[in-house]
Amino acid sequence: MSSGFFGFFAHAGVLRALERAELLPSAVSGSSAGALVTGLWAAGLGAEAIEDELMRLEREHFWDPSVGLGLLRGERFAEKLAGLLPVSRFEECRVPAAISVFDVFSRETRVMRDGELAPAIRASCTLPFLFQPMWHQGRPLLDGGILDRPGLAGMAHSRLLYHHLASKSPWRRSGSVALQVPRREGLCALVIEDLQRVNPFRLERGRKAFRQAEDATRRALEQVVTTGEVRVSASTR
Repeated sequence: MSSGFFGFFAHAGVLRALERAELLPSAVSGSSAGALVTGLWAAGLGAEAIEDELMRLEREHFWDPSVGLGLLRGERFAEKLAGLLPVSRFEECRVPAAISVFDVFSRETRVMRDGELAPAIRASCTLPFLFQPMWHQGRPLLDGGILDRPGLAGMAHSRLLYHHLASKSPWRRSGSVALQVPRREGLCALVIEDLQRVNPFRLERGRKAFRQAEDATRRALEQVVTTGEVRVSASTR
């Protein structure tokens, strides 16, 4: 599952549709918003439990401004995340999970797949300028979507279902490779067009984004597609 600001509501909707269709992944990977949802699911939270938590999310649950290289410290988010995870380590997850983060010192994507789970998810969600860099094991880490927007760096499986959040980021150039739907043998990309946009000041929009994604995924699953790209409108009209 790709990065995409507050796109975790839509990711959770996709996951809910997959669960209802009894199509459970044997492994997961993601960056940023995708890392949050796939990480929670791999740790043992079902799509319904993830939905319940997201629908109760309020800005004060993660809003902790302070002076630094970013608006928010990220400590409240870390506390919230730690309270949600049923397990604490990658090795305890029900399926293998791979989370992409950006290592500031090496300026490269680093895939985390063992050790503590919460710091990996938090680091992958550390959006520059919104959150201050997260230090882990002596290294500053940032959002995994910086160089691995699709969140596929740690996924070696030959058959992949990938949810691509279309971006309108002002920091990306039009036509940027980071915004393009990735191509890989055995990969089927799901792109839901015109999803409701969510941000820290419009969290109430998350409910609509979740429902749109769940319904669009259900409709996409009715199509006979094995690889390539599937585009579905968020609107039922």
